[in-house]
Amino acid sequence: MNKSITGIHHITAIAGDPQANLDFYTGVLGLRLIKRTVNFDDPSAYHLYYGDETGTPGSIVTFFYWPGHSARGRIGSGQSTAFTFSTPVESIGYWEERLGRLGVDFRRVTRFGEETLQLDDPDHLPIEIVGVSGDERTGWGGGDVPAEHALKGFHTAELTLHAAEGTERLLLDEMHFRPVRREGNRSRFEAGPGGSGRYVDLVVDPSIPSGLDGAGTIHHVAWSVPDDATEVRLREKFLAAGHQVSPVIDRDYFHSIYYREPGRVLFEVATEQPGFTIDESLDQLGASLRLPKRYEPVRGQIEKILPPLRIPEIKTS
Repeated sequence: MNKSITGIHHITAIAGDPQANLDFYTGVLGLRLIKRTVNFDDPSAYHLYYGDETGTPGSIVTFFYWPGHSARGRIGSGQSTAFTFSTPVESIGYWEERLGRLGVDFRRVTRFGEETLQLDDPDHLPIEIVGVSGDERTGWGGGDVPAEHALKGFHTAELTLHAAEGTERLLLDEMHFRPVRREGNRSRFEAGPGGSGRYVDLVVDPSIPSGLDGAGTIHHVAWSVPDDATEVRLREKFLAAGHQVSPVIDRDYFHSIYYREPGRVLFEVATEQPGFTIDESLDQLGASLRLPKRYEPVRGQIEKILPPLRIPEIKTS
């Protein structure tokens, strides 16, 4: 089998207030906090990870937060512009009731024949909950969202671009995606075996301003590969096609390369292994601050900089 990108690994955004972010993604959306660590390049910044029980690739949402540097960004062209999650199609009614009860404004739309709830997170980053049939993934049932209604993970990654031709060529030629359908200015492609969690949507809007990084914007989209050998092979292929690609970087929980696609969205390719239980047991994921090894000697200084967080309790049976 020709191994390549199998779908979404994670999507990373920037938050303005880590506690508000934590309360929303665990308390409203019902995701699990699976890792509490810091930015590898700047340990003054939290890096929070959310997902399903184990942090399965495709379920992982991550956020950077820089104390004192959380100016609001601008959502626009050259960015991923929404978090789009999958839930069972029969759970849309549950989510309408839940969001209404929690005082979260939302609107209901239909796109590609899929019933979709649109809302915003505390930083006004667009969120979508899509009713999907046949998504066999298991969401996190350890919070107060019943397992049968839990968010399964990402449904698609949305990219907003001034023009899509170069991005489409990259997706088709080097990343082995396949076209699925078009509707107006939106085109959908899929990777690997296809289906929810393996889509990318390209939205073309020449009139929208270019995006600016900051709170309330998505920083990058990471695509999943099964192993290191696949990642190295893809890196060589991207370089041969003329793309500028980083060396392989060890992120403790996965190994990564980074590059910008032609529309200027930052892409990452991340391996499925070693995963999030490499430094915490499954039942303790997210329970304590984990640091990259090089920062352990200055743990005390880092802990003084980072604001304290109230961590949600995990239900026990």
